[in-house]
Amino acid sequence: MVPLAAQAQDFDPAAMPKVQAMVERLAGQGIDRGWLNHAMGEAHYQASVIEAMSGAAEYNLTWHKYRDIFLGEERIQEGAAFIAEHRDAFERAQARYGVPPEIIAGILGVETRYGQITGKHRVLDSLSTLAFHHPSRGKFFLGELEAFLTIAYQQHVDPGELKGSYAGAMGYPQFIPTSYQAYAVDFDGDGQRNLWTDPVDAIGSVANYFAEHRWQPGGTIYWEAEGPATPPASVDFNQAKAPYMSVAELAAKGIHPQEAIAADRRVIPLALEMADGSTKYRLGGDNFYVITRYNHSHFYAMAVTELSEAIALAFEQQEGGEMGKGGWLDATVKETAP
Repeated sequence: MVPLAAQAQDFDPAAMPKVQAMVERLAGQGIDRGWLNHAMGEAHYQASVIEAMSGAAEYNLTWHKYRDIFLGEERIQEGAAFIAEHRDAFERAQARYGVPPEIIAGILGVETRYGQITGKHRVLDSLSTLAFHHPSRGKFFLGELEAFLTIAYQQHVDPGELKGSYAGAMGYPQFIPTSYQAYAVDFDGDGQRNLWTDPVDAIGSVANYFAEHRWQPGGTIYWEAEGPATPPASVDFNQAKAPYMSVAELAAKGIHPQEAIAADRRVIPLALEMADGSTKYRLGGDNFYVITRYNHSHFYAMAVTELSEAIALAFEQQEGGEMGKGGWLDATVKETAP
C-alpha cells in the first residue's frame, strides 16, 4: 500500500529525490531539464495500474478460454482486410525481414485488433507509478520510463498526451519504450518512427523485431503431436524458452509428433487444455520461441499462431487465391517434411 502522503505528492521532482535523480540522469544525456521537470510534474499516481499487473489473462485462464478471446470471426476477417489494405507494406516487410504477412497481422490482431484498441492509460502515469511504486520491478520500469521520456522528447510529442496499456506498452504493436527504441523503424520514409498512428511503421517494426530475434523464414512454428490423456508429470511443458527437449526424449514419455521429425530435433513440448477437458499436444519449433520473445507466454504465442493461420485462410478466400505470387505461406506454420 502506498502511503497517502506519497500519493498526494505524485511525481514532482522537487518533492521526490528519486524522480529528481532520474531528471538529472536524463538531463545529462541531453534532454532539457525544464521539459523533464514539467513532464514529471504532470504525472499522476494510479493505484489501478499496480493492481492490474497481477491480472493478465494468460496467467488466469485455461488455453481454450484464452484462445476464444482472440479467434473470433470478426477479428479474423479484419486481419485479412488489414493485409489487403496495406499489401505493399506487408510485401516489403516480408522481402526485407523474412516475416510473413499473416504472422505480423497475427501480432497486431492480438495486441490491438489492428490498431483499434491501443490502450486508455496515460503512459506517463503508468510508467511513473510502476517505476517508483512497484514492489519488485521498479528498476525495470524506471528504465522504461526513462526510455519513454527520451522518445517523447526526441519526437517532439507531449508525453502526457500518449496513451497505452497499464504496463506502458504503446501503439499498434504495443512496444514497451525500450523495444520502441531498439526495434521501431520508419517504414514509410516520412522521417518519423510513429507506432501510435502509423500502421505502415507498425508493420515494418514488428517484422524488424522478429528478424532481430532470429525468425527463420519458412521455418516451422509447431507440429501437431499425440500423447497420453494426462500430461506426464516428468515433462516440463509450456516453457517460453528455446527448444529444450528432443523428439526422442518426448517419445519415451509417450508423446509423438504426427509426422516424421528427426529424433534429435529439440522442440518445446506444449500441452493445451481444451474445452472438453482433453489435452492437445503440440511441439513448438524455433519460430514458436521467437514469438514468445514478444510476450513470454505460450498461450500468447499459440494465439498469435492460430490467428495467423485463420487470417491466411480468410485472405485467400477474400482474394480468391494464395497470398501473393511468391506464396506468402511458404511452410510458415507447419512443416510436412522431416
